[in-house]
Amino acid sequence: MVLSTTQAAPDEEAGPTETAENGATTVAVPYADQEKDEILVGWDGDNDPENPQNWSTGVKVWVTFQLTLLAFAASLGSSILSSANPTLAKYLGVSEIVVTLDTSLYIIGFACGPLLWAPISEIWGRRISMLPAMACLGIFSIGTATSKDAASVFVTRFFGGLFGSAAVSNVNAALGDIWSQEVRGTAVTLYAACVVGGPTLGPTTGAAILVNRHLGWRWTEYITAIISFAVVALTSFCMPEMYPPILLKRKAQRLRKETGNDKFYHTHERLQLDFRSIVTKQLSRPLIMLCTEPIVTCIAFYASFVYSILYLTLEVFPIVFREQRGWGPVVGSLPFIGLFIGVISAIGINLGNQPQYIRKSRAAHGKPVPEARLPPLSIGAVLMVAGLFWFGWTAAPKYHWILPTIAALFIGAGFNTIFQQCINYLVDVYGLYAASATAANTFLRSILAAGLPLAARPMFHNLGVGPAMSILGAVAAALLPVPFLLMKYGLALRKRSTYAPVLDD
Repeated sequence: MVLSTTQAAPDEEAGPTETAENGATTVAVPYADQEKDEILVGWDGDNDPENPQNWSTGVKVWVTFQLTLLAFAASLGSSILSSANPTLAKYLGVSEIVVTLDTSLYIIGFACGPLLWAPISEIWGRRISMLPAMACLGIFSIGTATSKDAASVFVTRFFGGLFGSAAVSNVNAALGDIWSQEVRGTAVTLYAACVVGGPTLGPTTGAAILVNRHLGWRWTEYITAIISFAVVALTSFCMPEMYPPILLKRKAQRLRKETGNDKFYHTHERLQLDFRSIVTKQLSRPLIMLCTEPIVTCIAFYASFVYSILYLTLEVFPIVFREQRGWGPVVGSLPFIGLFIGVISAIGINLGNQPQYIRKSRAAHGKPVPEARLPPLSIGAVLMVAGLFWFGWTAAPKYHWILPTIAALFIGAGFNTIFQQCINYLVDVYGLYAASATAANTFLRSILAAGLPLAARPMFHNLGVGPAMSILGAVAAALLPVPFLLMKYGLALRKRSTYAPVLDD
């Protein structure tokens, strides 16, 4: 019923620690606690059914499904309004460049939100960090739908992204709570498909709503609210808490009640909420790692570039298929399905690497082998370069529409392959500090993804689609060596890192 060790929230001051497989921390019982005759509560052995790692596969799959629904609802909201931008610009009396802020401000909310939701998740658990926030996303979506001026639209969209980011940023950590290291790659693959699938399906969904004479642009936001509330209702009743420190704290409380012995305790119960500590550990560390950790810097800039390309397509596809070819809103948004098919195809690429990763991990006695995550990254890099140049020089109306649509498939496959493995790589490398590393990645990618769409229309109108897309393709080509350099020098960089534990030689 009690052990000499337990899982606690990451805290450097807690004592000797090591990272567990699910990202929690194993903390040795201080001798002082033993002198006080206190009983530190932990799991009942390796097979304790209360440990999320030991839940049945069916339960884990059901919980994963709910988590991915939360992420999908938030990411869908980022782009569902984009198809209505021309209509919205006329209604608000602003230019189409200015109205692009409805997407950019939502994504800036994605950048700011994780700095708030990560500490809430680590203090009060996964459920409370996501479910109330997702309900607020629904409320602010209704606020956007009822807005009558540009300021109201932009403000409510920012707060929608701020609250929606709770799911996007915390689902990955929650998956680490329930899945072992060997299986986590598969779970993250499915999660990433939902995170990036939402933005690719959003324009088509929004266009279908827009052309319905009984609906209109406001219903893109009403639908977002309905989806958010429905997912929150489902998860409120069906999704259990999965953060180990919270579960162990509840176990200690239950044991005190059942036995009448007040000596049972868990360290998470004694967590002191220190504002200075939260600022230091949750806000400063991601930015410090972004500036001082070469691995974080490389991965963050690479992932941010390809992530910004995804949101750039929200502005480029309408130029290519609606303006230049004269297609209607719905037909003009259908090429996004090609992008989505590419996103789904990336699942096969990344899952194909899983057997090799598992073999190398087992050969390392179950320890993470970060560089074994990188072969798909190199494949995704090549697909991205090919897709960008292909799209740029076949986008003109004189070419058949199938050519740029297939190019979009390559862009989607390249992007999602890179995106998924960047997440897995950072988690493998930084262990205890993975939340800070991924927060740095989320912050930078959201900032770039918010800025690039604003530059898209002037850039592509002034330079032309071919030259403008070739510039992006050239940047992607310049980044091609990144995965190969990390495969060769990743271990050496980890040995020099302040934050990354070197688990293999």
